[in-house]
Amino acid sequence: MSGESSDPTVIRSIAVTVDDLVSALETNRTSSKNAVLRVTPPFSGRMRARLHIDLGTAYSQQPQPIHIQPRALIDGALPAYPEPAETEDELRTDPSTTYTVERHRRRHEAAIEQWREQVPDAVSDRATIETPAGDHELSVSLLGAASD
Repeated sequence: MSGESSDPTVIRSIAVTVDDLVSALETNRTSSKNAVLRVTPPFSGRMRARLHIDLGTAYSQQPQPIHIQPRALIDGALPAYPEPAETEDELRTDPSTTYTVERHRRRHEAAIEQWREQVPDAVSDRATIETPAGDHELSVSLLGAASD
């Protein structure tokens, strides 16, 4: 089986793309959907975690995929996601410009883009994930980050 297992505790490291992680974090912040990073069996020492919307559907297959909450990969230093009211307040209090809906839209889009760019810096090298066998610690690698 070349190192493959039904036991998720054999996983030593996961790799996830920056885009998948950013999308999962943003989806969970801006919608009622539950975005996770899914690791699909069979399991091995190094696995890929991919963006997945958890619909709460029971899996008939065994072993079941592992769903990782994207916040589990963040070390806590990620700034708050920009709120439209905050960017509106910043624009309205800026004495060098006049408020318009279009300026507000552009400023909010820029704030969101800046937040997205900060995500890779907030990712921890190690994370603890939940598995059916209990909590399991592993290393985290980002794909598509500036250091790749």
